[in-house]
Amino acid sequence: MKDNTKEDAKCDFRKKCIEKLRFSSRIAKIKKDKYICSKILEMIKLYKPKAVLAYIPLDIEVNILPLINELRKKKICEVYVPYVTGKTFKAVKYRLPLYKKKFGVREPKNSILKVKFDMAIVPIVGTDQTNRRVGFGRGMYDRFFSKLNNNPIKIFTQLHFCKADFTVTSSHDIKADFIITFN
Repeated sequence: MKDNTKEDAKCDFRKKCIEKLRFSSRIAKIKKDKYICSKILEMIKLYKPKAVLAYIPLDIEVNILPLINELRKKKICEVYVPYVTGKTFKAVKYRLPLYKKKFGVREPKNSILKVKFDMAIVPIVGTDQTNRRVGFGRGMYDRFFSKLNNNPIKIFTQLHFCKADFTVTSSHDIKADFIITFN
């Protein structure tokens, strides 16, 4: 019989982090969103990626939509976002309008593209001492990144720093190059 202790610890940790995220002030969130977006923009200006994988935020995630709009308006780089297909997603070019889909996630229309990302901005629920991602538990980002032929710079974003002081992740969980949060 398989020992589920690590998976149980990850699940408990995920619940604790999500609870922290749900009980944050809306006013404080706006300040945190702006700060985190400004730090991401600094990273983009430093590394100068041509193609960035971003995300359409849920309420408890960093709102990077103003950053996406700035990147597009100033033509700093191409921006792509997840388009859910089964148990994973594919990247599609960010464009309006956005449509609400499964899990309340908004997405642009589907398109067929093969893109090599230089950078990825990835939302997290939490992390551990290995800097690997704890998300919502569906493994979509892990499956997506495992199929890439390159290794883009991965920037994790988080409204409230939630880090386990022990290892709750597995080797297949994606690892951050940078974590940007608001303390």
